[in-house]
Amino acid sequence: MGDLIKKANILIVDDVSANLTILAEMVRELGYVPRPVSSVKQAQSAIEQILPSLILLDITMPEMTGFEFCEILKANAKTRDIPVIFISALTSKEDKIKGFELGAVDYIERPFEKAEVSMRINTHLKNFRFQQELENYNQRLHKLISEQMNKILLEQKHIIKALAILSEIKDDNTRNHLDNISSNCKLIATCLQLSPKFEKEVTNEFVENIEIAATLHDIGKLTVPDYILLKPGVLETKEMEEVKKHSRKGYEVLKSIAKSIGGNAIIDMGATISLSHHERWDGKGYPDNLKGEEIPLCARIMAIADAYDTLTGSRCYRESFTHEQTMQIIQKESGRAFDPDIVDIVVKVQKQLKGDQR
Repeated sequence: MGDLIKKANILIVDDVSANLTILAEMVRELGYVPRPVSSVKQAQSAIEQILPSLILLDITMPEMTGFEFCEILKANAKTRDIPVIFISALTSKEDKIKGFELGAVDYIERPFEKAEVSMRINTHLKNFRFQQELENYNQRLHKLISEQMNKILLEQKHIIKALAILSEIKDDNTRNHLDNISSNCKLIATCLQLSPKFEKEVTNEFVENIEIAATLHDIGKLTVPDYILLKPGVLETKEMEEVKKHSRKGYEVLKSIAKSIGGNAIIDMGATISLSHHERWDGKGYPDNLKGEEIPLCARIMAIADAYDTLTGSRCYRESFTHEQTMQIIQKESGRAFDPDIVDIVVKVQKQLKGDQR
């Protein structure tokens, strides 16, 4: 058994014992391990024990032809790459073509010439080993590239999160806001995957992206003066108009960043959320008065997540609402401020929502 593992082993399948003896001796003299069997059944059993490095396969056998057995081997992912060389007294052009069409790599005619057998076996074993080495190299390369890409993606996420934190740094009352909306947007998006209406649009990538992209929703607030942003009480009309500008300014900043780095799916989604998360289902939101499904799905999710965390958290201008009060407000605004289908799903998973009052 040890030699089978250390050396190339060659499975020889032929129902004629004399042929098995001759080929086994040739294989042994070449320095390989011969494994002679006289039937397809025995061959299948031998393959189950240890995969051969190469198979010498007779065409004309009683229980199953070599052509049929080769077809079975090539249909199996475990054995399809093992080189098969047909051995036969059949010399017609049609037989050879059929063998190659089934996936065989070569054809050896009887009576056997030692030099020919040696050359063909050596050639195809070298090719097989080269193919395996190439596949192993490609696997290692793929793993290395995947690790590097994951590292780059992780670094990008850290940078994006740091960028998002800047938008909240002025207001201590929103210190948990980013973590809460990130968690809740991911929860809502994950639940939408189970809905027939949203399952095609809400892919795994969508869920992963919105978890980070949601934190960029208010990046445009960096452009709003502190005296407005931190003002207690009701804002004046001009002040409110200034606040409303943050959605488009945030969009422009994020789009500029995405363009400068050659595109980034998370930042692109963040830009969309920044622009549209204050739109309303009834068309009375801002900045573009979008209505219903005109509003991007990521922004419709964000609108509810943002409202939930804003209402359950205390602000400089009011006290916080309880979870129960907040859910009543969100349900009341279903079909007005919020997508009613998403509200229905949020109601079902409301116990899992993350907020300062939970």
